[in-house]
Amino acid sequence: MGPDRERDGRRRETVRAVVYAACGAVLLAGCASMPDSGDLRGVESTPRQDAQVRVFAQPPHEDAQPVQIVQGFLEALTSDDPNYETARQYLTPRAVKEWRPLAATTVLDGGPSTDQISAGTRDDETDTYAFTLTGGRFATLDSRQSYKPADGQYRETLHLTRVKKSGQWRIDELPPGVVMGKSDFLRNYTSVNKYYFASNTLSESDGQPVSVADPVYVRKKVDPMTQTVTSLLEGPSRWLGPVVRSSFPTGTALKKGVTSLTPDDQNRLTVPLNDKASRVSSAKCAEMAAQLLYTLQDLTPTGVDEVALQRANGTQLCFLDKDGAAIVAARGVVQQPEFQYFIDGKHRLVRVVGDSLDADADVAPVPGALGEGEKQLRSAAVSRHEDSAAGVSLDGTTLYVGSLVSGGSLGEPVLTSQGAAGADRLTTPSWDNEGDLWVADRNPKKPRLLVLTKGAGEPLEVRTPGLDGRIEAVRVAADGVRIALIVEKDGIRSLYIGRIERDERSAETSGGSAEERTATKPGQAKGQATGEQQTVSVLELHSVTPQLEEATAMSWAGDNRLVVVGREQRGVQQMAYVQVDGSTPVGSAPAALTGVKGIAASEDERLPLVAYSEEDGIVRLLSGSKWQKLVKDGSAPVYPG
Repeated sequence: MGPDRERDGRRRETVRAVVYAACGAVLLAGCASMPDSGDLRGVESTPRQDAQVRVFAQPPHEDAQPVQIVQGFLEALTSDDPNYETARQYLTPRAVKEWRPLAATTVLDGGPSTDQISAGTRDDETDTYAFTLTGGRFATLDSRQSYKPADGQYRETLHLTRVKKSGQWRIDELPPGVVMGKSDFLRNYTSVNKYYFASNTLSESDGQPVSVADPVYVRKKVDPMTQTVTSLLEGPSRWLGPVVRSSFPTGTALKKGVTSLTPDDQNRLTVPLNDKASRVSSAKCAEMAAQLLYTLQDLTPTGVDEVALQRANGTQLCFLDKDGAAIVAARGVVQQPEFQYFIDGKHRLVRVVGDSLDADADVAPVPGALGEGEKQLRSAAVSRHEDSAAGVSLDGTTLYVGSLVSGGSLGEPVLTSQGAAGADRLTTPSWDNEGDLWVADRNPKKPRLLVLTKGAGEPLEVRTPGLDGRIEAVRVAADGVRIALIVEKDGIRSLYIGRIERDERSAETSGGSAEERTATKPGQAKGQATGEQQTVSVLELHSVTPQLEEATAMSWAGDNRLVVVGREQRGVQQMAYVQVDGSTPVGSAPAALTGVKGIAASEDERLPLVAYSEEDGIVRLLSGSKWQKLVKDGSAPVYPG
């Protein structure tokens, strides 16, 4: 019984009320009546609706049979009912009290299939029914609405009983949370970035706190603004929590009785808070307002221009506009990159000069030894302030660091790999926002992830507990607390995201190698006395491209997304955007390009993609345009970072 849920979304049999939010008209959708008998079919996906349409399910009708109760309940889980009030009408009073719909959301490939199973009669001689819900897992949302790709089989049971008082069939036992198919999930939910601040990181330019995107999914037609603000106040996701902070005091929530937030006609949002925030300083309040402004920027077509925070008694705490938020806290890239870089046919580091958006831009060697060809290079990384760069030698053995000023020399290598083959040596390096340099040594005898403080000194080996495979590519995010790695195991290359944590301990009270004891901490001048050793770790790595068999290249392409080049099993090479939680962002993928070996994007999403294609050399994708050839002889494109 119960065939799989159709992906093409045939119209449901359950009657649904459809409300047009723009005009307030109430219509009826899917006018076929619910069958009175027959097998229970899989709950089919709802056809795509207009963005302004809200869909509500119908409550159970009188004397509905068990199959109809289950069908109606599953329908109600996918409606736009704010508090699942209709779904609760399919439950017994006890089940209503125990059910926690917000505990989790399970997304299945094709929706839940249903089968009736034997339930028998209880001791009190009450007739009962039971149905299993099954399907292939696609993703889950936890209680904080954080997304995670999932696989394997979903199998849960709904138990029904006839309520003695009313004589009606109702569900009395059910799993926590809600379950729905992928198409319903995409119709019901939208991804939103909440913003917090990196715990121990300041922008190098002016000491601002650095914002970090923390994606969640909210129900897109159930007052998403209030949902998002509430989620922001509740705090960061469990994965990101150890490396970020919120300026909202613990326990801060919306004022009691506030159930909806709406900007006024001047695009100003007033947010009344409870007493937990009543005594914050003006500086702390400004940070709170900046978090809100960054979080709400993409939630409406025009964003929110200004936020006003209120105390519970109605007096104003502070207000902040977009320009003020940029002064209070850095969001992603502190400054727009001035150049795009790559290795030319003479194995020098060169850059695209002139307007970076100009299709006819010129190319010139960078100032300093890395652009003069003193050492032939196969890859490079440019610091985020574009005043220094690191280059890997043509054979991959050595890493050099030099300033991007005329006449500058390289000096001795800062790192040497002992790998026997070129593919077993150093990866392309990456700079973080504190000016530290990251690189992986792929030597099979001693594969390591390393960080060099300010690009100099003794390399510090980074702890990577849980890493299963060899690192093939490294890119640190602009916020300095997240890192993207391509990891290879058994011929499969996957893209992983990890959390960067730094821990300092007294060197006198802890063991460790001489290398560990002499490593300086990031932001500290080389040779400065410390008395502390630092441990740098990349923790809780998770794959964000489980569908890919081979991820060949990647780059950060925004606060919360990356661009990745790869292919699925038995598939062809493709280029796509992916979010750090593993979900696919709304919008089109980059235009197709064959033979891509390298890709570079900026966290400033206005700047063009730059790629290295075996067939066309260095090419760029300008907004609203096609791929355009820049130079035929070139490789290893990068943006600062």
